[in-house]
Amino acid sequence: MDKITDTVIYTGVDDPTLDLFESQYVTPEGMCYNSYVILDEKTAVLDTADSRCVDAWLDNVTRALDGRQPDYLVLHHLEPDHAGGVQALAERHPDMKLVGNKKTFQLLAQFYSPALAEGRTVTVAEGSTLELGAHTLRFFLAPMVHWPEVMVSFEEKEGLLFSADAFGKFGVRDADPEDWACEARRYYVNIVGKYGGPVQALLKKLDGLTVRAICPLHGPVLTDDLAYYREKYDIWSSYRPEDRGVVIAYASIHGNTAAAAKKLGAMLEARGAESVTYFDLSRCDMAEAVEDAFRYDRLVLAAASYDGGVFPPVETFLLHLRDKGWQNRTVAYLQNGSWAPTAAKTMKAIVGGLKNITEIDPPVTIRSTLKEEDLPALEALADAILQA
Repeated sequence: MDKITDTVIYTGVDDPTLDLFESQYVTPEGMCYNSYVILDEKTAVLDTADSRCVDAWLDNVTRALDGRQPDYLVLHHLEPDHAGGVQALAERHPDMKLVGNKKTFQLLAQFYSPALAEGRTVTVAEGSTLELGAHTLRFFLAPMVHWPEVMVSFEEKEGLLFSADAFGKFGVRDADPEDWACEARRYYVNIVGKYGGPVQALLKKLDGLTVRAICPLHGPVLTDDLAYYREKYDIWSSYRPEDRGVVIAYASIHGNTAAAAKKLGAMLEARGAESVTYFDLSRCDMAEAVEDAFRYDRLVLAAASYDGGVFPPVETFLLHLRDKGWQNRTVAYLQNGSWAPTAAKTMKAIVGGLKNITEIDPPVTIRSTLKEEDLPALEALADAILQA
């Protein structure tokens, strides 16, 4: 257990054995589930942990309390990875109150028996406070960041922002702190990315607070250069490109489309493109490809035609972008078709429904393999991408 301050103790747990977060996102280092205890005239436990780690979490909370009884369990977010220990703690401490908002308790009754919270709830709203003694928690509702019941709290004495899933990242807590942006971006884009508007609303609510540390539900407690983290969240949640660069996302049945995509990438690099990143959508971590599509300002989609449409890995990638609200980017197309090229038409049908997308036309078409006579069109496409 670590101390955040003399009276605020970290009681979270690492789960290094978790390979897929939410059964879909690769977590090679595992995942951490953060929880905190505030010791004052009254004691408060802030959030719990995933059911996989409840026993270890309960041990941490017991040591932090050091014989005291918890007066409150604050539930910032009811998703099971943070609320897996609610019943265990509530049964162990029957006098403990549960603190949440109206939607918190609606969801709690769905995950647990309604009797669990009967007679022991403290319902808070926007701006409500919870007095613990010297410490005061002030609550700010954050609906759809990224569930409807989410709220954050600000501890006014020590300037601690308990930010729920905001400012979290993949990985265990002791992972390389220099790598925060990469795994925080992949986490944000794939889990919270659709809800940029609610994130912007939350950021505005937090303006003016003197925050000395951000305590998220995943990842490290953030203490240095907090403006840096806020700036990243502002960029990500407003769907602005973070960096100039080109992502080449391709899917190739027999390798010929891949060869054409890499040739285009070599042309871009030779012309001085700021960054060129490749993703083989048949093999890569799809969440990482989505992350970099959000990070950079230009995207090349290179795909084989398939069953009168597009090779399925590309369609899957585009549906992920659509569902996460991807926008404000430039897109170019490279298609392959041996007898009836249909990939570009199918890709454009999806991209055309997205916001503020600039498409570079016409698509470049190759027939089966890249040939010498295809190179001028590919060169022209490279020039257009760099000028975008």
